[in-house]
Amino acid sequence: MGICMRYTKNEDDAQDIMNRSFLKVFTKIEQYQPTGALGGWIARIVFNTAIDFVRSNTKYRKVMDFETEKEPSLNPDVVEKLQMEDLYKAIQKLPANCRAVFSLFFIDGYRHQEIAELLDININTSKWLLSTAKKQMRIILKKNIEEPLRIRI
Repeated sequence: MGICMRYTKNEDDAQDIMNRSFLKVFTKIEQYQPTGALGGWIARIVFNTAIDFVRSNTKYRKVMDFETEKEPSLNPDVVEKLQMEDLYKAIQKLPANCRAVFSLFFIDGYRHQEIAELLDININTSKWLLSTAKKQMRIILKKNIEEPLRIRI
């Protein structure tokens, strides 16, 4: 469910992805090769289903050319005070296209060329969406720090 929540804005969409994923697991179980971990095989199906969901439900500008500006980094003290649950909640507040690129880049470790291929977008669009997502995450995280009741410190 964690994979699904990273790529959706709400739990209903995440459950939809999860249901579609397990339907694929049950209908394609004969394709599983016991040389790898069953959990890893299932996680890959969930990931691919989530990416398909993002692709079909998100509108992207196909080409966007820009110069990425140098952005200040987050204060390390702020990041240390956050817990993973808080970060996931912050990620879910991002627009769908930014959330997808942000998650693929920072959580799943994909590079812009791979993200562009996965989401069928231009590489510059991927860079622009990541830049936008980072700016929005700074705003979201700053709000959470300024409202200490909302996060555990």
